[in-house]
Order: sequence, then C-alpha cells, then structure tokens
Amino acid sequence: MHETPEELKRLQSLLDASLSRSTSHLRSIVSEHTLTAEQLTQVLTGMRTLALSTVTAKGEPRISGVDGHFLHGRWHFGTARDAAKARHLAARPAASVAHLRGEDLGVFTHGTVEVLNPLDGEPHPDWPKLLAYLQDFYGAAAFDWEKEVVYYRLRPHWMTVYAPDFAMLTES
Repeated sequence: MHETPEELKRLQSLLDASLSRSTSHLRSIVSEHTLTAEQLTQVLTGMRTLALSTVTAKGEPRISGVDGHFLHGRWHFGTARDAAKARHLAARPAASVAHLRGEDLGVFTHGTVEVLNPLDGEPHPDWPKLLAYLQDFYGAAAFDWEKEVVYYRLRPHWMTVYAPDFAMLTES
C-alpha cells in the first residue's frame, strides 16, 4: 500500500461521491457490494491489467489493454509513444479504465490523464518516484524509459467498485 492517510481520505470521498451520484440501477448493484478506499488499496497491488478507453478524432471509441498500477489512490499506466492511444490521449485526455477480475471485482474509473514524462518538456515532479517504482517492477533495462514510453496518471472524477466478497479477494 502506497497511500498516505490524506490520499485514502481523498479516495474514499471520491468513491462515496461517485456512488451517490450514480443511477439507482448501479447503486442497487454496487451499494452492498463495494469496498472502502483502504480495502481497495489492499486489493490493487502490483500490476493490474486495465481496459483503457480513448476516443478518436472522429469521436469513435477505442479500447485497448494497458498495465495499470494503482498508486497513491490513482491509476498509472504507460504505452509506446507512437501508439494510437498515445495520440488519442494527447489530443483528448479524457479516458476511462476498467479493471475486472471475473465476477469477483470490478473497478471502473472516469477521468482525465496527465503525462508524467513528456518527451519535450519537464517531467512531472512525481515522475522520479514512479520511474524508480516501475524500474524496480519491470527492470531498469526493460526499455528506454524516457524515449520509448509515455506514462500517464488518470486523475479520476468518478470511480466505483463492485466486490461482493472482500475476504475472497485477499486470500492467498
């Protein structure tokens, strides 16, 4: 768990606000089967495969997979700098991600991405810590971290979690 008490508080507020402004249909499914911010951060450790949704210039939706890391209460993910999704996000930074584990866990997030390591600009102040984490996870020599990949943080404005059995999610 990488979250500070303040980050957990912010995440819990987001989860509560998102659910309260959701449709009655979604609330009827999720309200009794959700996780707290602290529980969520216990479940979302390491790399989690995300379905990332972006939009083309013509307004057409596109979905693809990315390696997601849930750190400090937010999703972080990367892709090749020349990937179509990188072009989509550069032009239209609104994105949605979903992490699904069968019928046992669903984490759904909508927000806006920010680039953490721009090719032609100053990296975000958080980039060095994230880079150290990623190099430890994948290996420092996995690829050229500055030139080949672009990393994003999704700043969520809506997030909800479906998890009918927290205990089952934390079993080894």
